[in-house]
Amino acid sequence: MHAVVLHEFGPAANLRYETVPDPEPAPGHVRIAVRAAGVHFIETVLRAGTGGDLAPPPPELPAIFGGEVAGVVDSVGPGVGQEWLGRSVVTAYGTPGGYAELAVADVGALHPVPAGLGFEAAVAMVVTGTTTVGLLDIAALTPDDVVLVTSAAGGVGRLVVQHAHGLGARVVGAAGGPAKVAAVRKLGADGGPEVVAVDYDEDGWDDEVRARLGGRGVSVVLDGVGGAKAAAAFGLLDHGGRFVSIGSASQQEFAPDEETLAARGLTYVDALMRLIGRPEDRPGHERRALAAAAAGRLTPAVQSFPLSHAAEVHAALEQRRTTGKVVLVP
Repeated sequence: MHAVVLHEFGPAANLRYETVPDPEPAPGHVRIAVRAAGVHFIETVLRAGTGGDLAPPPPELPAIFGGEVAGVVDSVGPGVGQEWLGRSVVTAYGTPGGYAELAVADVGALHPVPAGLGFEAAVAMVVTGTTTVGLLDIAALTPDDVVLVTSAAGGVGRLVVQHAHGLGARVVGAAGGPAKVAAVRKLGADGGPEVVAVDYDEDGWDDEVRARLGGRGVSVVLDGVGGAKAAAAFGLLDHGGRFVSIGSASQQEFAPDEETLAARGLTYVDALMRLIGRPEDRPGHERRALAAAAAGRLTPAVQSFPLSHAAEVHAALEQRRTTGKVVLVP
């Protein structure tokens, strides 16, 4: 089969599209003919070998990335019923990863792709959507909230904006560059209150938010960027507001001190760590995310690229030139 293989940690160009042996399913596993594979930002960090304490342990080399896999079961291992053959499935635990034409997964980690949901949307929802569902449980947004979402043009960000807008909350989406800002603004085009979209690459973007809200403060920040942008977003919170961290794409941490939180009556939650700490909740979140997409309650934005372009895709992710969920298609 063709696969994208990393033989040496380093730049995106180290990802090589090459021919490797077909994997065979072990007992309790199936083999999936991959139709779509999700790309996650953390994979760019693991590929570079620069994650440090903020990233999972680096993989053994050679490595094939991409646990997020959707496709059709074409072979089953010992102990797996033949009824799985030909079924459309999605999983967050492909091994070797989905940057390949074939991947293997434990049958217990599979979900059927719901009727009417395409492979690319399914693979977008099985991790990005699952994270969003768990995050929204923690954030507990209400129609009375004023919600600021950073990285609002990203995979999780767009889904959060959709959910908050659907509730009737006032929503501010911050993203980088005119194209991403325009994409965020369109998320409010289906009626209800306007989605305020701002460019947080511009100096004074937080002052623009204050002006656009007409003096009304932000009650909830959902931040996936970290660093200086997170600090600026934190500064927009009203007394009694809550700051929900969902990662640090900038690879720069942001965590306010307890004294500041107490003085302003604010709450800080590291939602990502909370979700990681409760793996038993994940299968249910996965089912809910897929069902929400199939029902049209959440619609992932997907950018698809050929599998052979994985190196270029990693470079684009690192340079923040993508929007929505990035997916590779063999």
